[in-house]
Amino acid sequence: MGCKAAAAMGLKAGGAGKLRLPSVVAAVARSRMMKLWVLRATATVLLWTCLVQLTAVGETWGPRVLMGWSSCRTARLAMTESVVEKAVLPPRRIYRSNGYLMVSCNGGLNQMRAAICDMVAIARYLNVTLIVPELDKTSFWHDPSEFQDIFDVEHFITSLRGEVHILRELPPRMKQRVEVGMFHSMPPISWSDISYYHNQILPLIQKHKVVHLNRTDARLANNGLPLDIQKLRCRVNYGSLKFTPQIEELGRRVIRILRKNGPFLVLHLRYEMDMLAFSGCTEGCTREEADELTRMRYAYPWWKEKVIDSYVKRKDGFCPLTPEEIALVLRALEVDTSMQIYIAAGEIYGGKRRMASLTSAYPNVVRKETLLEPSDLRFFQNHSSQMAALDYLVSLESDIFVPTYDGNMAKVVEGHRRFMGFKKTILLDRKIIVDLVDRYKSGSLPWDEFSKLIKSVHANRMGSASRRTVIPDKPKEEDYFYANPQECLRDPDLLRAL
Repeated sequence: MGCKAAAAMGLKAGGAGKLRLPSVVAAVARSRMMKLWVLRATATVLLWTCLVQLTAVGETWGPRVLMGWSSCRTARLAMTESVVEKAVLPPRRIYRSNGYLMVSCNGGLNQMRAAICDMVAIARYLNVTLIVPELDKTSFWHDPSEFQDIFDVEHFITSLRGEVHILRELPPRMKQRVEVGMFHSMPPISWSDISYYHNQILPLIQKHKVVHLNRTDARLANNGLPLDIQKLRCRVNYGSLKFTPQIEELGRRVIRILRKNGPFLVLHLRYEMDMLAFSGCTEGCTREEADELTRMRYAYPWWKEKVIDSYVKRKDGFCPLTPEEIALVLRALEVDTSMQIYIAAGEIYGGKRRMASLTSAYPNVVRKETLLEPSDLRFFQNHSSQMAALDYLVSLESDIFVPTYDGNMAKVVEGHRRFMGFKKTILLDRKIIVDLVDRYKSGSLPWDEFSKLIKSVHANRMGSASRRTVIPDKPKEEDYFYANPQECLRDPDLLRAL
């Protein structure tokens, strides 16, 4: 009886529950329907309001709405195409890296520039990952500039992604190995062919995972290399090594100022104190100046040659021309005396006294410091490589380029101007010039004859097309690759790649 009662009660309770459930569901459903209706009504009102507003704008906007906003679409399309054009990158080259190559460049800007080109080519050939090169901070100039202070590092990395993997720094795990000394550091042998790097350096990279090349000047041969290696050296030099936007813009400003006043000649006058001390050339110097230069030469242990006979060296054509000598040469070549002469160099040793002959013959002698405001060069002060980068840009764009000594800048600019279409570069024969100058100054050679001989000697030394001189087993005496990169000149494939 108790069970039946309980069952009956249970049935009643269950029945009561079943009766209440539909009413709750119905209430919820009605609430949802109401919200949905309100939402639809609100959306309809908003859409109608928008349509009214658009219609009210009038004739100016109406046609564009009907035409699908063609002008805006065109603008967006142009903008998109511009962005796509800038963003187009070469496809990344896929390869299994054999390890990491770190390099510390040595020397001035253009010596390091050539070395960077060589190191990229070597890294590509060895299938290794290159770390962005470290620049020299311990040389005579003590320039603290990093790679990214001079070159556009992002462009450098992305423009070469189709050739070699380049990283700004080692991955953390490899960096830890280097910090505890688990890597190999060495200077490669100068003027080596590519087989040296394959047979000697690659096994070291595979063994140690990280190899550091601590000297990079002239470490790759001028000749006897595969054509694709030579072309890659050019591609890096003329396409991937762009200066920073700040340097490029300031360089363009100097060029605009010069162009506004007519044609200009860039004179790479290597007559700074360090060059004279290093070379031991003292022509025209006072006894006190000669002694000062000698003391400087002995003060720097990495300048190996100490005892130098300035007279003999000059007669052999191994000294930079003096300001007085170059003034005579320019006059003999009949360079217009009204032409602007831009001095691409540091401070000239002896100052105004040594420059007097040149400025007297050519009154329009200028330099970046006289063309720009001090504030323009404020951030370049005490950064010799950045200052040299400005001179490099101006040198490339000059109507005539005249180097007075065959240093690294002279050679690299010469080659770059050849690549730009064999722009006029007067390559001075210093040995003959010195002999003719001495004969003229002694009175044994009249001016007309002096001028005639200077013109004759240099008639075929204007930077025109020529074959690089090859001297087996004497790479220092043969033509430098970067002065005459003949494999790359007028190469349509390379020009398209740049």
